[in-house]
Amino acid sequence: MSVETRLRPVPGDALPERVAQDRAEAHARKRDGLWPWLFVLPLLSGIALFYLWPILQTFYYSFTEWGVFGGSEWTGVDNYVRLVSDPQLYVALGNTLLYTGIVLLGIPIAVYLANLLNLPGLRFASLYRVLFFLPYVAMPTAIAMVWRIIFNGDFGIVNYLLSLVGIDGPYWVSSPGIAIVAVAIVGLWSSLGFSMIVLGAGLKSIAIEYYEAAELDGASRWRQFTSITVPLLSPSIFFVTIITVISSFQLFDLLYAILGSQNAVLPKSLSLVYLFYEAGFITNEKGYAAAIAMVIFVLIGLVTLLQFRLQKRWVSVD
Repeated sequence: MSVETRLRPVPGDALPERVAQDRAEAHARKRDGLWPWLFVLPLLSGIALFYLWPILQTFYYSFTEWGVFGGSEWTGVDNYVRLVSDPQLYVALGNTLLYTGIVLLGIPIAVYLANLLNLPGLRFASLYRVLFFLPYVAMPTAIAMVWRIIFNGDFGIVNYLLSLVGIDGPYWVSSPGIAIVAVAIVGLWSSLGFSMIVLGAGLKSIAIEYYEAAELDGASRWRQFTSITVPLLSPSIFFVTIITVISSFQLFDLLYAILGSQNAVLPKSLSLVYLFYEAGFITNEKGYAAAIAMVIFVLIGLVTLLQFRLQKRWVSVD
């Protein structure tokens, strides 16, 4: 019912009828409003059962201590006090941030490569996209086996290429401080294809008229790339950045597969998730592991929130 109809004078004998009509319309709106909730109820139930409830359970368990054969005992904030004073936490946090920073360097590379693959008239562009995307869907264990050979300090191809220019390459996966860099290089390489696919889709949504107008104004290809492509592609770049940061903070399988569980440099190359795995499944300290999991959860939430706050400064909404 429009505002004008509501404000229109109503004769006294028609007032009860109008009131009944308004009540019927309100009841119909209320009844129709339940249908959207019924449609999303299965999804909400799945989220509550498989996401929200485990988070609440983990939060509770982080204040407990578990015995070897089960059973928990409330210990308050003892796990968090121990975690704050644990030097391995800061080693794992530093390695995770270093890994995340190196993997994020792949986004500018992906932007440039996606722009090249989007050039008109390029032959076999679809084949190139598939080849770049294959590492993203490959098994981490298979990728690790190949890269362990590539990074081998004695006969690996990386050290061989470095020797051609007079550089004595290190033992990549068994040197402190270098092992995590080697893992990050593999992470950058394997995530490049996903970023290129997303950014390539964003490039196709940019109208060709912008580039035609820029060419008429005499803008170079580089000026078009920096003034048109990058600003209009910023929403896609933001999305890829969010996904990359979240997945990087969850580093475990690639690290475990490349370094192995018996590597001497592992204590200096831990990630946050590996620290959780070590506490929960090796030393069987499930309450302490739950505290580590909550710290990871909070860190990912804070970093994601910071990214959303900063997006207003560089993400174009036009």
